[in-house]
Amino acid sequence: MKTKVLVVDDSAYTRQTIKKIIEADAGLEVAGIASDGIDAMAKTLKLQPDIITLDFEMPEMDGFSFLRWLMKERPTPVIMVSSYTDSKTVFKALDLGAVDFIAKPARRASLELQTIEKDLIEKLRGIKNIRLDILSRNLELLEDEKIVEIPEKRKNSSSAVVAIGSSTGGPAALQIILTRLPADFEAAMVISQHMPRGFTGSLAERLNKISRLRVKEAEDGEYLKKGTVYICPGGFHLSVRQKNHRVAIALKEGLLTDKYTPSIDYMMASVADRYGDSSIGVILTGMGNDGKNGLLAIKTQGGYTIAEAESSAVVFGMPAEAIKNGAAETILPISEIPSAIIRAVNSPHKKGKH
Repeated sequence: MKTKVLVVDDSAYTRQTIKKIIEADAGLEVAGIASDGIDAMAKTLKLQPDIITLDFEMPEMDGFSFLRWLMKERPTPVIMVSSYTDSKTVFKALDLGAVDFIAKPARRASLELQTIEKDLIEKLRGIKNIRLDILSRNLELLEDEKIVEIPEKRKNSSSAVVAIGSSTGGPAALQIILTRLPADFEAAMVISQHMPRGFTGSLAERLNKISRLRVKEAEDGEYLKKGTVYICPGGFHLSVRQKNHRVAIALKEGLLTDKYTPSIDYMMASVADRYGDSSIGVILTGMGNDGKNGLLAIKTQGGYTIAEAESSAVVFGMPAEAIKNGAAETILPISEIPSAIIRAVNSPHKKGKH
């Protein structure tokens, strides 16, 4: 049975481009097309789509108003379609219950358009695995009081590095973790979140505002510092390397043929190689299997590894693959991961164990 998609956008070009992309996939079908929020409300109730692609700015009723109505009246997975200039508002939509987003298709045949096609099809195919109930619960968790565990410090300064990989549902999961870490967190952190070019800077800016730690988009050649969180830029892969007797970030531009960009496997393998048993790896919610080999590399080197539990993962794809691969030493719901990371950073020898 094909997955039914409702395409909502006021741009005829974007509607037709998305329609063409969807119709080229045997497992998907366009249930209908709407040009504004009012039209989308009627067609949602009539057509009962499995998923909706949604633009922000439309006449009559904008995407945000429609999204609020939808999550109340008929919760349905939504993928937002956004231009780079809308990058900050993407995260508002994710807060309202959208599960993911893609970049708005360019008005010409290009490598960029091919990337968007690949991205959209992958997200639409995986939509059956999305748990809206868990997404809603995680969004509520963001409103809870942040209780930060302050464990006993190690006598020796920590040299640990935390590597986190996430995809669909990741922005909310990252917020939950970063808002629960203390200001004197004794490790550097690198994050690869599957996200297109032009959006990771806004993600870093948003996380920086709500975290006690400094959060920034990673730059090639900069040195890792404790208490700083580095987000891999969209379109690139992040690794760590030796530079002047210190450890620095190295960025490599992704290729259209890369299955995942940024690659979690690539980042974690690099961290495992450079930091060995001082590595801490975490795989969060997401589609696919990126991270399963990188997390295993960290575990093999004696580092501590965590996979998010099915009970809190919006999409239990990446964590499930990591667990099947024998890469996860610990499986925890998102609410328990921050304290496990803190214990791992502050505990000698085998990370996270008491």
